[in-house]
Amino acid sequence: MAKKPPAELTDKSLLRIFQREKRPLSMNDLKNMVDAWKGRKKDVKKLLRNMVRVGALVRLKDDRYGIPDEMNLLVGTLWCTRSGNGFVVPDSEEGSDVFVPARFIKDAIHGDKVVVRIEHMRRRRREGRIVKVTERKTRNITGFLRQHKSLFFLVPDDERIATHFIVDPGKARELRDGELVAARVTRFPEAGDPECRILKVFKALDDIKKITQFVTYKQGLSARFPKNAESEAQGTGFDISIKGRVDLRATEHVTIDGELARDFDDAVCVEKTRNGYDLYVSIADVSHYVRPGSALDREAENRGTSVYFPGTVVPMLPKKLSNVVCSLNPKEERMTLTARLKYDSKGRPLQASFDPSVIKSAARLTYRQVEDALVKKDPKIRLALAPLLPQLERMGELARILKARREERGNLDFDLPEPDLVLDMEGGIKEILRSERLFSQGIIEEFMIAANEAVARFITEQKKPLIYRVHEQPEREKLADFERLIRTLGIEYKTDLKGRLPLQSILQNVRQSEHEFLINRILLKSMKQARYSAINKGHFGLALDFYSHFTSPIRRYPDLICHRILKQIIGEGAGGKPLYSEEELERMAGHLSERERAAMEAERETEDRIRVLFMKERVGQAYDGVISHITSFGFFVELFEVFVEGLVLLSSLYDDYYIFEEERFRLIGRRTRKVFGIGDHVRVKVEMADVEKNLLHFTLMKAAREKAGEAAPRRDRRKGRGRGA
Repeated sequence: MAKKPPAELTDKSLLRIFQREKRPLSMNDLKNMVDAWKGRKKDVKKLLRNMVRVGALVRLKDDRYGIPDEMNLLVGTLWCTRSGNGFVVPDSEEGSDVFVPARFIKDAIHGDKVVVRIEHMRRRRREGRIVKVTERKTRNITGFLRQHKSLFFLVPDDERIATHFIVDPGKARELRDGELVAARVTRFPEAGDPECRILKVFKALDDIKKITQFVTYKQGLSARFPKNAESEAQGTGFDISIKGRVDLRATEHVTIDGELARDFDDAVCVEKTRNGYDLYVSIADVSHYVRPGSALDREAENRGTSVYFPGTVVPMLPKKLSNVVCSLNPKEERMTLTARLKYDSKGRPLQASFDPSVIKSAARLTYRQVEDALVKKDPKIRLALAPLLPQLERMGELARILKARREERGNLDFDLPEPDLVLDMEGGIKEILRSERLFSQGIIEEFMIAANEAVARFITEQKKPLIYRVHEQPEREKLADFERLIRTLGIEYKTDLKGRLPLQSILQNVRQSEHEFLINRILLKSMKQARYSAINKGHFGLALDFYSHFTSPIRRYPDLICHRILKQIIGEGAGGKPLYSEEELERMAGHLSERERAAMEAERETEDRIRVLFMKERVGQAYDGVISHITSFGFFVELFEVFVEGLVLLSSLYDDYYIFEEERFRLIGRRTRKVFGIGDHVRVKVEMADVEKNLLHFTLMKAAREKAGEAAPRRDRRKGRGRGA
């Protein structure tokens, strides 16, 4: 008879049973093996569900559970392509993605959690077939109505979703063929014909507000909070108390944010010491108001992050908290959690301490104000900020020193432009520019990175579980495209791109050159995506061994978790029982990484559709641009005058038949041998701008300048996205 395992009910103890038994087990098997678990059926079931959700176990057809690796199975997220094929990204992040041909995707939909059986290797790539959908991620669907006799079908506008949905006939009389709609999925394919219920009909996406609303429906976002969460928020008061907190109200803390920011969750202060600098990074103490297990907490975890659109936001927390109670508004006392970081004159860390605190922000400053004061030396701005100028100068000094040290470590500083919308008086789009990257933004980035790293290092040294922000080293194969590109463009590089320093040197060498944007974008695509994990794997891009998110608890749930763990250590010391188990944090990390990706996708799609809307009134106009991407069906052109990218279809090139040479990033004519390659300058005309279909097509007029000739107009450098990678 097998030896009975310990009665402790945890992910690890349960997994040990499966590993020891070396076979799939049912609930009855587990109950008979552990007497102490017989009365805890609900707890065991909940634990099994969580383990299935994170991919530690897989549920089989006969209600047995097994270890995926032992059955050549893998649990992950399905990402489909427009061609109909898909890739399963493993939840465990171990090993490469698994390619799934379209015929083996079965009833799964892009974004679903699935179990895939790995069947063979082909060209050094794992291939498999989906055997089960474990969790449906698509709740809302958007697309175009197609009528067939008395039935309406919804054809998704996202080409990665191949499934068509039958529309609930309840509103059929009000619908029209070809209309753009948002709907709720009411039945998925495995239960019969997929069905949906119409939520909203969009006659046209002809302004920013409608585009934002459309994307909000698509991603299942809501600015409204459940009544119990909103009630908790409204009942929150300003219970500012100094007891048990460090009084920092006399310090010159300031907030520095964009002009339109409304939620200020970080304030900074720098003091000069005899040996160097003291940096104070004080963060809104959101954890004081949002208690674990409360309605506010459950909703914040579910949302995971705030989602930012032009002129509006879908917040993680109700406005009473995000914009009032927790926001570090100027001249108002607020409770904070402060990281005090001591550096010597060369920026080497000497000491780090962390305390609950109370501050009173001396001023609400904008990036532009600080830039004009420190870089442009604008006399009017400097006079207006005269009392704070010494403080700002010290910030600039320390930020430069910290950045230099990061570059010594091999930090990869990507410089990708973002759209800067200039609106007219009526809220229409006046211009779309490449936003300028300001030194003042760099100051805050450096301080946030420093605080995030210091907190992660401290909690790790205290041997407490934490949600880390990890960024793993890219796989060698993933750098192949990047290596081919820089070779094609004639850029010098070291043969071995392994490690950070060679990559960093390439980014530095192309800075301010016409190829800067292209090089940055291709390299970023070659990188693994940063994510959350309870297992520390370091941050490759920032060249750090320890990194977490601590500085934005108003808008990111991982930061709120980090605050709670840090406060527990401060209050109880390192000897107490951890607030969260590693298994709990790993489950949260997977969910929060998904929510972050959904937010990024929503923000990116909104920006793309707004760009198409802007060009709709410019159909027929000609622009100069640069070829930024080559595909088998055409090439994309990034315009110089406005920050917009559109597609020149291969089918619109009438002078020849063109062959796509993927290895050389180019199209070449069979007859004329004419070449279109990445980095070539062209002149194009706006042919079609369809906001509803999110399509922007150009037609080629001529090669505006030869590749080796006149340089493109200098691009503005963008501000960094977010604070602290």
